Amino acid sequence: MDTPQHHILIVDDEESLCEILSFNLRAAGYRTSVAYSAEEALTLPLEEVDLILLDVMMGELGGFGLAGILKARPQTADIPIIFCTARDSEDDTVRGLGLGADDYIAKPFSVREVVARVGSVLRRTAHQRTDRNILSFRGLSLDMQRKVCLIDGNEVALTPKEFQILAMLLERPNVVFSREEIMDRVWSDDVVVLGRTVDVNVTRLRRKIGRYGVNIITRLGHGYGFSKETDL
Repeated sequence: MDTPQHHILIVDDEESLCEILSFNLRAAGYRTSVAYSAEEALTLPLEEVDLILLDVMMGELGGFGLAGILKARPQTADIPIIFCTARDSEDDTVRGLGLGADDYIAKPFSVREVVARVGSVLRRTAHQRTDRNILSFRGLSLDMQRKVCLIDGNEVALTPKEFQILAMLLERPNVVFSREEIMDRVWSDDVVVLGRTVDVNVTRLRRKIGRYGVNIITRLGHGYGFSKETDL
């Protein structure tokens, strides 16, 4: 059994197959979600997924189309993809791997083999996702190496202080930091900063990150935090 609670998304238009895969993956210790088309998958919070089992032949967009979109988005580019498909020609396999897929399993397949391949890919790619050093929540992501904030793949211009505040809150979601803790972390010791300065920066930050602004919560008398429970 691999590390429990990895989140696996199954994208396939065969409902019975999704049920079988989901049952066996949960039995192996994983969390699972299901989408019956590539279009439906794009409506889900994909940044919370650890691996995608993806069929090729479904709907208008299809598996190859979905894989291309995911690999083009910085916040989903590192999610491992295993194609599970009846299209097992050499050209299809080469195309799938060329899109950045991590494995390619031809139907019909053994469910035990799929579970084993999932574990193998997760172990092999774990260090790759960690090395990217990206903080994310749904469509919001911070690339800590490039100092870039993205919302749904689009760059949002943040000042260095705004970026540091958001990174501090995203690093420890649902933890409330006092103004003093934020000042100590974000501003250097030789700069005199008032609590009001923190408030102004947080207000601007909320506005700039759009729909995720509501996730930056205020606890009166305490400070600020980033809640992953707030409804959008």
